[in-house]
Amino acid sequence: MRVIAGSARRLLLKTVEGLDTRPTTDRIKETLFNMLQNDVPGCSFLDLFSGSGAIAIEALSRGASLAVMIEKNPKAAACIRENLEHTRLGDRALVMERDVFEGLRRLEGRNYRFDIIFMDPPYGQRLERQVLAYLAGSPMATPDTLVIVEAAKEEDFGWLSGSGWRLIKTKEYKTNKHVFVGREQE
Repeated sequence: MRVIAGSARRLLLKTVEGLDTRPTTDRIKETLFNMLQNDVPGCSFLDLFSGSGAIAIEALSRGASLAVMIEKNPKAAACIRENLEHTRLGDRALVMERDVFEGLRRLEGRNYRFDIIFMDPPYGQRLERQVLAYLAGSPMATPDTLVIVEAAKEEDFGWLSGSGWRLIKTKEYKTNKHVFVGREQE
């Protein structure tokens, strides 16, 4: 796995051994950031269930002004820190080694606002629903915040209606997909 573009282009990233994380492939990451290319420079980026940190590091490499990564697995958090040191992007990053909901509560107390929120939760646990329910009542997600959920291809997002969020678009791959959501318009 590597950084695709930007200041850290072509640098290799470490991943966590085992089945606890599912690193996003370089091809999918490239497709995602091609769709986000106009939104990333200067943005504040939140990466939930960060794994190796590759998504947030890609955002930093492409000009995000800040990336916050929340990852509770100590080995994965250590991997993120190593990747940030290797890419020399740590000066614009914050790594929080804790449960996503605890991390969100702490961030909220510090008045953070995010332009892009990416999450790749464990599949089949409906954590994306819980996170979006939390964010619906949080000032961290503004009316202009774009939320991207990486999910299993067969995951149904029909539940978004009435949740405070609206489906913007979906990009499907062989086994998974990215679901783009924004605040429901009032």
